[in-house]
Amino acid sequence: MRILSEIGSYFLLMYRVFSKPEKSRIYWRQLLLEIEKLGINSLAIVAIISVFMGGIITLQLTYNMSNPLMPSYLIGLGNRDTLILEFSCTVLSLMMAGKVGSNIASEIGSMRVTEQIDSLELMGVNSASFLILPKIVAVVFISPILFILSVFCGIIGGLIAGPLSGVVTVAQYMGGIRTMFVPFYVTFSIIKTLVFGFLIATVPAFQGYNVQGGALEVGKASTRSVVNTSILILFFDLILTQLLFK
Repeated sequence: MRILSEIGSYFLLMYRVFSKPEKSRIYWRQLLLEIEKLGINSLAIVAIISVFMGGIITLQLTYNMSNPLMPSYLIGLGNRDTLILEFSCTVLSLMMAGKVGSNIASEIGSMRVTEQIDSLELMGVNSASFLILPKIVAVVFISPILFILSVFCGIIGGLIAGPLSGVVTVAQYMGGIRTMFVPFYVTFSIIKTLVFGFLIATVPAFQGYNVQGGALEVGKASTRSVVNTSILILFFDLILTQLLFK
């Protein structure tokens, strides 16, 4: 029953978020701030992790494909498809759930316990829309950009690690990158990143907005938001894969 109650409360909050918006000028200014805080500040960590993961995937594929009968271009192909289909959308979203999600939950939760949200309500402001909508738009907007950056950096990481370790040449690796490319994989992964971005913004916002108590409860809400968001990302990853690959 508690789960059903939370699901109902979540959808009621989303209804408030997307209804009765304030002046667009206010949202535009807040949106730019959220894009910088939640998205642009994550570019460096996304690039660094993706470079290392691209290198690791390349080496793992090489060491597990030691059969001389298997063509070497499969290393680049496998790294590319692994990055596009899973790492740069799903695994990266799990990481962003921890970084961005905890930030959103703690920020809104702190505003709740310090009664700043109550003050906005007294002034006639739709606090749910004012605080949460710019975060949703910012995360959904920046998620595909982070996905593209992650794929690019992952491929570069493989290009660095493979030839340096001597397991594959540059020509073999790049040949694999260009072989049997399926454009739908990119479309599929961008759809997933948009859904995951929505979850990363809304689930922590819901947890933070409904905090009751003090600073201790804000910390618990932040932890709970990361756990719940991660579970939902994996759940929707399964659902979307079943729906889009039929």
